[in-house]
Amino acid sequence: MDLIQDNHSDDGFDSDDDDDAFNKVLRKVCKLGGEIIRPPNMDTVATEIVSNSKYYPFFKDCIGAIDGTHVAASIPQNEQIPFRGRKTNTTWNIMCVCSFDMLFTYVMSGWEGSANDSRILQECIKNPENKFPMPKRDQYYLVDSGYSNMPGFLAPFRGQRYHLRDFRERRHRPRGREEVFNYRHSSLRNVIERCFGVLKARFPILKQMPPYPIKTQKYIPIACCTVHNYIRLNDREDDLFNDFSNELMIVEDTHNFSANLQRDIIELDVSRQHLREMARARDDIANQIWATFEG
Repeated sequence: MDLIQDNHSDDGFDSDDDDDAFNKVLRKVCKLGGEIIRPPNMDTVATEIVSNSKYYPFFKDCIGAIDGTHVAASIPQNEQIPFRGRKTNTTWNIMCVCSFDMLFTYVMSGWEGSANDSRILQECIKNPENKFPMPKRDQYYLVDSGYSNMPGFLAPFRGQRYHLRDFRERRHRPRGREEVFNYRHSSLRNVIERCFGVLKARFPILKQMPPYPIKTQKYIPIACCTVHNYIRLNDREDDLFNDFSNELMIVEDTHNFSANLQRDIIELDVSRQHLREMARARDDIANQIWATFEG
């Protein structure tokens, strides 16, 4: 599989495409992505965490959020099977990492729509060529229940309510230590959902992909994420970012098919001791939040 990450080289483009204006622009934008899709600053606590008593100091070691999203793929009929989940749509599964300032800090493109989210993360971590920005010791990314709770990746408690829509009505306020933790976790991790909301609202091509060559299609999400970051860095009053600024906003994404795909977790090669350590770290955070929770 020909996978593409944010720090790609120009070599991914066929020389035959060099005379095509679209591919020239696409290549230049992706090259810019190597400069502005950058790993988060792991030496400071995010302002969005420090300034919010719901998250600080509980999530002071959190450096971002991870999730996958599905974008449309235009695939020849005889090659479509790997690109289909339980829906009839053909898609690409794009894994992204974002900061709490709604900037993409890592993008992995090139996986077929049937690919499992945790498998994509596994390959990003295991292959040094992917240059995945691993957290420093005790730091972690927020992930949803489709991933393992393991060192560097903090997942919610399973078997408890998690998604914000589950807590929307007052009578469904979080109850108990694990639900309160899940609610705070979901509220903070919601930044990645809002990033995807901005991305797809701004770039309709991600919802209906033209029949470009497959290799070209793999680069389009990276180009879109690059422009997303450029706008965020240079226009703090952008209307779309303002529209998606509410941390509790529920993003209804009819083009995200991840909920309909296989969500079985692929376990990484992590020792039981390390898994227990991360479980204890999650318990410690949950206990701290619960001790200060006022209901």
